Amino acid sequence: MKRRDFLKSAATGMVATGTLAAPAIAQSMPEVKWRLSSAFPKSLDILYSTGETLARHVAEATDGKFQIQSFAAGEIVGTMQALDAISSGTVEMTHTSSYYYNGKSPVFALITSVPFGMNARQQNAWMNQGGGIDMCNKFLEKYNVYALPGGHTGTQMGGWFRREINSIDDLRGLKFRVAGMAGQILSTLGVVPQQLPPADIYPALERGSIDAVEFSGPYDDEKLGFVKVAPYYYYPGFWEGGPTTHFMFNLQKWNELPKAYRAALRDAAAYANTDMTAKYDTRNPAALRKLIGAGAQLRPFKPEIMEASFKAANTFYDELCTKDPEFKAMWESYSAFRNEEYVWFQVAEYSYDSFMIRMMRSRS
Repeated sequence: MKRRDFLKSAATGMVATGTLAAPAIAQSMPEVKWRLSSAFPKSLDILYSTGETLARHVAEATDGKFQIQSFAAGEIVGTMQALDAISSGTVEMTHTSSYYYNGKSPVFALITSVPFGMNARQQNAWMNQGGGIDMCNKFLEKYNVYALPGGHTGTQMGGWFRREINSIDDLRGLKFRVAGMAGQILSTLGVVPQQLPPADIYPALERGSIDAVEFSGPYDDEKLGFVKVAPYYYYPGFWEGGPTTHFMFNLQKWNELPKAYRAALRDAAAYANTDMTAKYDTRNPAALRKLIGAGAQLRPFKPEIMEASFKAANTFYDELCTKDPEFKAMWESYSAFRNEEYVWFQVAEYSYDSFMIRMMRSRS
C-alpha cells in the first residue's frame, strides 16, 4: 500500500471511530442540573464560595455535564430552612452548619461542633478516619439526607461583648447570640441564649436586643461590623474548637446519581473541605490586626469562666446521654476519639507550637 493511501485509510478510520465513540460517551455522562441553597449570605465570601468551589470542580470533572447552581441564604430558603428544603427535595443540596438544626436533635450539634470538642484537625480525622461521617449518615437517613464534610473555620473567637466579662456573675442575664448546643450549656450559668441567622445579628446588636454575639473568627467578624457596637473581643470560642460545615444532599437524589458523579462530588467536597480551612488560616491574621486598629479590645476568657463552662458542659452531656440514645452512641465515639487525640497532640504539636510562639515573640 502506498504511503498516501495508508494515511488516508488511517484518517478515515479515526473519524469513524470518533463518530462511533461520541454517542457512547454521551450516554454514560447524562446532563444533571442541581441547585445548592447555601445557609450563608454572599457577604461571608469564604463560607458562601465553598459551595461554588465544589460546583466548579464537579463541572470540570464531568466535562460540564453535572451543573450545580449556588444560591445564597434567603434566595430560595433561609438558613434555618435549608435542612427541610433538601429533606423534602425542594432543592438537591445545601452547604450548612448542622448545629443550626439542634432543635430537631442534639446530634445535629455534635456533627458540627460542641463546647470543648475537638479542634479542626482532630474533627477532620474523626470524620474521615474515625468513623464519624458514617455515623452521621446513619443518623441522617431518617431525614432523607446524605452528608460530606465541607470545610472548617478553625477554632473560633469567643465573640463581641458590649461590656467586659470578668466573672461568672457577669454572665447572668447576658443576652448572647450563640449557635448550637453552647446556648443550652451557657444557660445553666445564667446566659440568655439567642439563635439568629447571620443577616439578623448586627441589627439586633446595634439596637441592644442582644448584649453579645459570637459568629466566627476575625475575617468574617470584620465583614459583619460587630466592632462598631461591641468593642470587647473575647477568645477562645470554646464551644467551637473545630467546627465542621457539611455539604448535605437529598438522599434520594444522591442515590440516583451515576457512580462517577458521586465520586466527583466526594472528590470536590474533599478539596473544598481543605480549601476553606486554608483560606481562613491565611486571612484571619490580617483581619485581626485590622480589627484591633479599628478599636477591638482583645480579652481572654478568665480561667474561672472556662472551668465553670467545662464543668457545665460535661454535666450536660452526661444528662443528655441518659435521655438520648442516638446522642449517647455518637458522643461515646466522639469523646473517646477526642481524648486520644489530645494525648498525642500534647506531645509534639503543643510543645512545638508553644516553643515557636515564644520564639516569635522574642524576635518581635
